[in-house]
Amino acid sequence: MLNLYPIHVPKAADVLADNLREQILDGRLRVGAIFPNERDLAEQAGLSRASVREALRILEVEGLIATRTGRNGGSEVIRPSLQTIERSIGIFIRGQNIRLASVLEVREAIEPYAARLAALHRTDDDLEVLRECHRRLMTDLHDVAAFLRANLEWHVNLVHSAHNELLSAFVNAFAQTVYQATDLQEFSPPDIRATVARAHQVVMDAIEAGDADAAWRRMARHVGAYVGRVKSLGPDAMG
Repeated sequence: MLNLYPIHVPKAADVLADNLREQILDGRLRVGAIFPNERDLAEQAGLSRASVREALRILEVEGLIATRTGRNGGSEVIRPSLQTIERSIGIFIRGQNIRLASVLEVREAIEPYAARLAALHRTDDDLEVLRECHRRLMTDLHDVAAFLRANLEWHVNLVHSAHNELLSAFVNAFAQTVYQATDLQEFSPPDIRATVARAHQVVMDAIEAGDADAAWRRMARHVGAYVGRVKSLGPDAMG
């Protein structure tokens, strides 16, 4: 008995993008390599210029090539930036309407370990950036909006101090989501803001001392208290 199932035939542009992407990622096309123009690419691939143009656009969105227009234009292989993954994660969070609860669970998983790595790998410059964020946070204890901005910067820069590019990209991508969700007077009353400031200080003390275990414990306690605060506001706050 005949048994058929739907057959998916990929678009020509997707096939070409897959081929070029693999050559870039495996190193056959190195950073700085210049692609032939659209007409030559179309002739080599046996595709229309429209398909070639679409394939190049896919790679450009992925951050693998930069395309210039005009007489001296063309496409050049580049190194993907942190902004590429940040943009993709940010779009996913917003496009999928990811609940704040899910974002906070990721924070609980990432930030304590980032604090541990920061205690092991931070530089003096990293410490100074954290101290400056903390000074602004202390100055703005009575200004909720300014306090939340300083708080966000402190957390982002602490993760940067871990010197792990993927952790930094993840945190940068969802940090703004957390900031927007908690930009509320009732979320950060004066006593909570003072508690946050103290928690930041003890985490920084552990990082400065190079005590990885203490940094992990203190950040886990701090982020856990934050999540508990959000939950205390009820299901609407968790999205």
